[in-house]
Amino acid sequence: MSFSHLSTLKCSTFSLSSEKFYGNHILPQAASTIPTLDGEAEGNTAGLRNFESTKLRIKKMFNKVDLTVSSYDTAWVAMVPSTNSLKDPFFPECVNWLLGNQLYDGSWGPPNLHPLLMKDALLSTIACILALKRWSVGEEQINKGLHFIESNLASANDEELHSPVGFNIMFPVMIESAMKLDMNLPLGAPTLDALFHRRERELKSYGSNSEGWRAFLAYISEGFGKSQDWELVMKYQRKNGSLFNSPSTTAAAFTHLKNADCLKYLRTLLEKFGNAVPTVYPLENYARLSMVASLESLGIDRHFREEIRSVLDETYRCWLHGDEDIFSDAATFAMAFRLLRVNGYDVSADPLSQFSEDCFFNSLGGYLKDIGAALELLRASEFIIHPDESVMEKQNYWTSHFLKQELSNTLVQGHIFNKHIVLEVEDVLKFPSYANLGRLSTRRAIKYYNTDSTRILKSSYRCLNIGNEDFLKLAVDDFNICQSIHREELNHLARWIEENRLDKLNFARQKLAYCYFSAAATLFPPELSDARISWAKNGVLTTVVDDFFDIGGSEEELVNLIQLVEKWDVNVSVDCCSEHVEIIFSALKDTINEIGVKAFKWQGRSVTSHVIEIWLDLLKSMSKEAEWLRNKSVPTMDEYMTNAYISFALGPIVLPALYLVGPKLSEEVVRNSEFYNLYRLMSTSGRLLNDIQGFKRESAEGKLNALTLAMIHGNRVVTEEETINEMKSVITSKRRELLRLVLLEKGSIVPRACKDLFWNMSKVLHLFYAKNDGFTAHDMMKTVMAVTEEPIVADEFCNQSHV
Repeated sequence: MSFSHLSTLKCSTFSLSSEKFYGNHILPQAASTIPTLDGEAEGNTAGLRNFESTKLRIKKMFNKVDLTVSSYDTAWVAMVPSTNSLKDPFFPECVNWLLGNQLYDGSWGPPNLHPLLMKDALLSTIACILALKRWSVGEEQINKGLHFIESNLASANDEELHSPVGFNIMFPVMIESAMKLDMNLPLGAPTLDALFHRRERELKSYGSNSEGWRAFLAYISEGFGKSQDWELVMKYQRKNGSLFNSPSTTAAAFTHLKNADCLKYLRTLLEKFGNAVPTVYPLENYARLSMVASLESLGIDRHFREEIRSVLDETYRCWLHGDEDIFSDAATFAMAFRLLRVNGYDVSADPLSQFSEDCFFNSLGGYLKDIGAALELLRASEFIIHPDESVMEKQNYWTSHFLKQELSNTLVQGHIFNKHIVLEVEDVLKFPSYANLGRLSTRRAIKYYNTDSTRILKSSYRCLNIGNEDFLKLAVDDFNICQSIHREELNHLARWIEENRLDKLNFARQKLAYCYFSAAATLFPPELSDARISWAKNGVLTTVVDDFFDIGGSEEELVNLIQLVEKWDVNVSVDCCSEHVEIIFSALKDTINEIGVKAFKWQGRSVTSHVIEIWLDLLKSMSKEAEWLRNKSVPTMDEYMTNAYISFALGPIVLPALYLVGPKLSEEVVRNSEFYNLYRLMSTSGRLLNDIQGFKRESAEGKLNALTLAMIHGNRVVTEEETINEMKSVITSKRRELLRLVLLEKGSIVPRACKDLFWNMSKVLHLFYAKNDGFTAHDMMKTVMAVTEEPIVADEFCNQSHV
């Protein structure tokens, strides 16, 4: 009944040089070195230079948020009249920008705009025309713009095209304004009728007294002019003076009310961006948090620890001060909460109540069905660590329900601008954070990472910090470099099995591939080779020993094996009672001694006796289970679980690896209750997961497990389904308590790098036991291959990332 039910996998051989430099680490000889990717030193050196230069470019991105400007919003700022004279613009520099930035086809907006964004070009162009006409300048540009609109007006009624927010309401009004100014728009009556009919239909069909609707109308206030209730709109004004962080809405409000804070916001924009403005500002917090989230999901955050820590420290300061820029936006808030909590900052879940289902759908984002914001809220809701965080339970329920509904919406699913977020939503719904393994998650994140960061509000915009080809390039290179090392290590382990004659034990399952996969998927950086090898070897050995105690060994052999480990310094040829015992003990002793030597280099002290102790605990717990089975004993639930969390065999896999991941662990730490609790919580939840999935098989074999005992001691009053549900509740509770200990910094003496191993193993277990006993099932082999055998072809994903 051990953890390690894994299978041998043949792997290709890669030649390794004696020492290579990788990232910020000098890697030791052999398994920890980098193979030459193209077989030639010169090519490898060039690849390393490219790798480092890509890292440098990304590091520089942390210093500046690169946001494109918006012709549409700049036009509305340009329309603001001077307070001294209504005949002069308040911001003439914006007018000049419009005059100098018309595109060759007569439109305004980003160059090379995607055809599906034609409505964006139409809305921006009519706004720019109105701005120039307002000040009686740019007659040539106006005429070219009018020609563009006339030539492409049919697109305004094309429902297959992507619409800027409020397009169906604002565009007809602006066309009407242009006609009132006697502009030459020879539009056919049917076209005009269709535009105005759609506007009236939208105002009537969506009109209501809901707060979300009112916020939406306030957001597009410039489309209503004097008919808007501007005093009512001003209730949405933020501390920075803006309305919704929207330059166009704020400019329109200032035009009608001359509000000083609106003016201050607009001036701040122009001081920062020059003579044009973006469609949303500020975006710094969201953009930098998105960078951190992307680097983590792509598996390359370890290359940017200093930069990430700086972003999170600043975010935490903003969090403590209740910064509006974080707390007023659902997506920014959810990302901040999740990233801070995951990285050990003390943040309360209480503020999440402002994004409850009712609050969210009564906001602008809710009205617009902001899938991205709901996705971030769902991600945040998965990191429950306290029993009283019911707000997160509720948030998890409604966000997952909402996103499932949106996925079924064929319009959303089929829209080219939504395909990447659809993949993200599917991924998060299928793989919750507690069952999401590092390298598997990374591979999927690379697949749906969108290097075209075009987003659409009132106009399209891009933020190069959010979708960037350098992120994707570095992630692909990093994945493939790590994987090539993993292949070599797997080849080494296959030879180790043969050399130690473990493949001669006919009773034992050969599960190397799964054992190594669980290490490589979570402990993937090259410098953690010692930890991976220890993890995998002990995984193989626990499987062999488990099978030996279950079916392969006699009572005499089991006792003999335990005595050998207790004595340790023995004569194998004399003291072993059988060849099976000799093979197992010899492999066990060699592996423990090897771990002891490697651990000494990391720890500066001997830990061999502790590793022996860990193995002895396992052997004795397995012996007790074998005794129960022989005697047909029925232990109490407490007796069973006290023994079973040890016999689940995670101790020899996880605990020795803790010595090989970096931090020094004193005897005081490894004997501390925190250390013990991490081990107990991980193993208890894993044991229950195993027992639920293995219930039918083990019952048929006459073996007891937690589910059987719960039903026996419950006098069979409770049903199997009720017992399983109760156990799942216990698993959830243990998992959350484990996560709380892992994330806890105050009062913790176990280093975070070590605590992460307990959480990583918990994630392995939740993935493998999601549907069945994943360690005995064969359908996991495809997953294993994705991590250890199949390189990522960069062009395949890069091409998918472009619209």
